[in-house]
Amino acid sequence: MLNVKNINQYYGGSHILRDVSLQAQIGRVTVLLGRNGVGKTTLLKSLMGLVPIRTGSIEFEGKAIHNATPYNRARAGIGFVPQGREIFARLTVEENLRMGLAYKPAGTPVPAELYELFPVLKQMLGRRGGDLSGGQQQQLAIARALAAKPKLLILDEPTEGIQPSIIKDIGRVIRMLADRGDMAILLVEQYYDFAQELADDYLVMERGEFIARGLGKDMEAQGVRQLVAI
Repeated sequence: MLNVKNINQYYGGSHILRDVSLQAQIGRVTVLLGRNGVGKTTLLKSLMGLVPIRTGSIEFEGKAIHNATPYNRARAGIGFVPQGREIFARLTVEENLRMGLAYKPAGTPVPAELYELFPVLKQMLGRRGGDLSGGQQQQLAIARALAAKPKLLILDEPTEGIQPSIIKDIGRVIRMLADRGDMAILLVEQYYDFAQELADDYLVMERGEFIARGLGKDMEAQGVRQLVAI
């Protein structure tokens, strides 16, 4: 689904991403771990076209997208849940969800499945996004990214600042989406136990490059917890 080959990215004279290569396969959760400031969010922004890469290639469904605009990457079928959620605080829950359908034909309904995945949102359709709790906002951000039925879902630290009960709900949804077999999921996460529980494949980043990778079931045996410990 997603094939990234030897991408390099710079901020000014600083070399941020160094020959980064990865794949995210359909029906699997690929987890990216690493300490703060190692380049994880920059990598995701590069995948979405929010920051340019200097060299390398990004392919989605066999087509090169590294020169495509963020809008066209989303339109191709990539959903993105940014760090910090970035919901529209003054818009209602329903209006936020409709923003996820911005490039769909006018009148396209919000998929009913979103309310099955996150029942709390149906109860709060008329409430402003800024009035929701942090956990509810995160559920809204994920639902907004799912509204257009993406083929690849990218999530940047979805558990950050979220209460444990909602972390479990988010984990359940991520696992269910992957197991359905029609979506690839790339998850950046600092919460090791959450990442290990969901990972089919894992990558560990340090100073802009991957220092370890493998199958999720091998994370503990390979000492990944120690690699990402602060």
